[in-house]
Amino acid sequence: MREHGLLLERRRKQPGVVRHHDGRVAVKTSNTRWCSDGFEFRCDDGERLRVTFALDCCDREAISWVASPHGYSGDDVRDVMLKAVERRFGQMLPPTPIQWLSDNGSAYTAEQTRAFAREIGLLPLTTPVCSLQSNGMAESFVKTMKRDYIAHMPRLDRLTALRNLEIAFTHYNEEHPHSALNYRSPREFRRMTATST
Repeated sequence: MREHGLLLERRRKQPGVVRHHDGRVAVKTSNTRWCSDGFEFRCDDGERLRVTFALDCCDREAISWVASPHGYSGDDVRDVMLKAVERRFGQMLPPTPIQWLSDNGSAYTAEQTRAFAREIGLLPLTTPVCSLQSNGMAESFVKTMKRDYIAHMPRLDRLTALRNLEIAFTHYNEEHPHSALNYRSPREFRRMTATST
């Protein structure tokens, strides 16, 4: 088959795609590494909502998120990136590049998304599937949101779901305890570390 050119061409590594990772997702300092992923759920009327989010790998805060009735897109990922940088740094860029950890979804690996990430001070990193370097913190967040919030919130239609999703994200950030943060919420942990430095 090789002699007659009948084999599929091997997938080439994308230029500029770095996979430098030590296998541990959590970091000791906020604004060092952010991870991102998405999840979807169905409203009672049958409509779907797809949510893309950014999570700090130190303090676990869900920094930013967007919800769309359409598939996950590069525009959604870029919106989440920009909102996260603006929430943490205002109109300034991060003083040092922040690792942006994601899976290999096309919305994350698109060159336009990767270039935009670098422009706003993020260093895009992708992780191999089913490895120690997987995006486990983001996956854990998805499970928490679905189990503790979405399963119990009213979601008659898209507008109702969006209103309650806003409440869910706020509650997660302000009230949800994490064992890794000594059972503090993400924002409580951030306030505590800000006053101790």
